[in-house]
Amino acid sequence: MFIPYARQSISDQDIAAVSEILRSDFLTQGPAIPTFETALATYCGANHAVAVNSATSALHIACLALGVGPGDIVWTSPISFVASANCALYCGAKVDFVDIDPESFNMSVAALSVKLAAAKLNNTLPKVVIPVHLAGQPCDMAAIHALAQDYGFKIIEDASHAVGGTYNGSPVGGCLYSDITVLSFHPVKIITSGEGGMALTNSASLAAAMERLRSHGITRDTNLFRHASDGPWYYEQIELGFNYRLTDIAAALGLSQFQRIDSFVARRNEIARDYDSLFSGSIFATPTIHEDVISAFHLYVIRMAFTGDQKQRFFELADKNGVGLNVHYIPIYRQPHYSQMGFDSADFPVAEKYYSEAVSIPMYADLTFEQQQHVASVLISTAATVSH
Repeated sequence: MFIPYARQSISDQDIAAVSEILRSDFLTQGPAIPTFETALATYCGANHAVAVNSATSALHIACLALGVGPGDIVWTSPISFVASANCALYCGAKVDFVDIDPESFNMSVAALSVKLAAAKLNNTLPKVVIPVHLAGQPCDMAAIHALAQDYGFKIIEDASHAVGGTYNGSPVGGCLYSDITVLSFHPVKIITSGEGGMALTNSASLAAAMERLRSHGITRDTNLFRHASDGPWYYEQIELGFNYRLTDIAAALGLSQFQRIDSFVARRNEIARDYDSLFSGSIFATPTIHEDVISAFHLYVIRMAFTGDQKQRFFELADKNGVGLNVHYIPIYRQPHYSQMGFDSADFPVAEKYYSEAVSIPMYADLTFEQQQHVASVLISTAATVSH
């Protein structure tokens, strides 16, 4: 049997919830959307939630709601999916990266502080900083927020990996230290709606802006009309928005999955502890989780000092022995679209070291301990093989 690096967990309850929507009057723009939004906002401790068709869409409208546009600069982590940076480019802004912490592999507060001081001298401060909660472990948001107060930037938390986690005892998504937090419900995330995402905020005005932007920039709020209403059917497009709406079908799946979010996170943490034990004393370094957080453990990343073609051979041999692996992530500045912008990998030594060593191994709620034992056995023996 092949063990993939990730997979969704779909129950009979999930299937029934979707079937109920398919038999209902609304497949989209119906009551399942606000129900899903309210559930997540309440759980995370945020005042407002805006559901969209992907976390990428959520990042885009979050940037737009914060006024990101041409002439602005957005900073994020180089170790993330490209969407964390692309969202700024969609707005016509420029992107730069902040090197990562050598333990958490999240955005380094020390590196951010140094970069901000230099940017202030050069008049190149960012308008928005997007910390990424890599693998499900929250960033040091209090420290990043303190820097935001000093330097005047806004914060979007990219918590695509981290719903269900906590920081300093509070749920990820409460926006205690950010303007907007973005969640992902992609199939391999903590909970899934198929494809889907959500933007959380405590600001009514930001929420209203994102609600318009997800649906073509259209409003039915008479207080915002520029012209006299023609009748009860009337609406106005007051800005250029997008069709980023989530369907009721997806929301029903997400809402059903949400009922198990705590058990999913608890199970992922149990799997992580078992991996910690199974890899103890091996050549691999295992994740370091800070005491003030509970990671959602979207990913479990091990590290090994590969040389030459060892990493490629490691992946090939693991695959032949039934273990699926991945790397999260290739540094964004290495991608051709970004490398042409003149980024120098020497500016991000920790990200480079991480990329050379990191391997994402199977991590999902339905993974059994026997499967974990097989994964560890295969990878430890494979590491010995490629090292000789």
